[in-house]
Amino acid sequence: MTTSVDTVLFDIDDTLCEYRRSGDELLTLAFDAHDVEPFFTIEDYYARYGEFAETTDSIDELRTECFAGIADDNDRDPSLGRALADVYTEERDHRNVRALPGAREAVAALADDHRVGVVTNGPPAMQSKKLAALGLDDAFETVVHAGYDAPAKPDPAPFHRALSALDGDPESSVHIGNSLSSDVAGAQAAGLQSVWLDDGSEPDPVPDHTLASMEELANPPWNA
Repeated sequence: MTTSVDTVLFDIDDTLCEYRRSGDELLTLAFDAHDVEPFFTIEDYYARYGEFAETTDSIDELRTECFAGIADDNDRDPSLGRALADVYTEERDHRNVRALPGAREAVAALADDHRVGVVTNGPPAMQSKKLAALGLDDAFETVVHAGYDAPAKPDPAPFHRALSALDGDPESSVHIGNSLSSDVAGAQAAGLQSVWLDDGSEPDPVPDHTLASMEELANPPWNA
């Protein structure tokens, strides 16, 4: 017999919302500002994010150290990486986000009969601005900033921290996110059902449930 779901955890970035100006755009702007041919991509930055999350105190410091490390790995002066990060940081506005279709409605509907929380890889100052811009700053009973309040996803610790705050059990909980490596792998390691917002990639690990969009949460897949 399948245990019914009473607790729902959400990721933030590219799950509840997205930036109006993409990371690709900002990185291109940074390279252009220094008249440098691009030598890394935004995916390279995201792939290295976890290395610096637990050793830096802010997203700006994290980005600076990450860009410097990437520059050094590409036989460039680390100071160039820091200069690129300065431009990126100057142009990034964490309040300039838009909700993904169906995201606000899903949170409101699920909160009627579920405990709801957030587990996000990102510092409190940055992620709180996004939730405030979305009008969701009071929508969740707990927000865990993985990499700051607990180890970064996919470590199971931030999921367990959120469930502890919500008096939830993994067996009756789901986590909704867009990242296979962080959200799906982390949720499954913590014993939760994983709900993946499909980005078109080949799913590995395989999620328990898949969404084409957040609008599908009007009929949660775990109730099927």
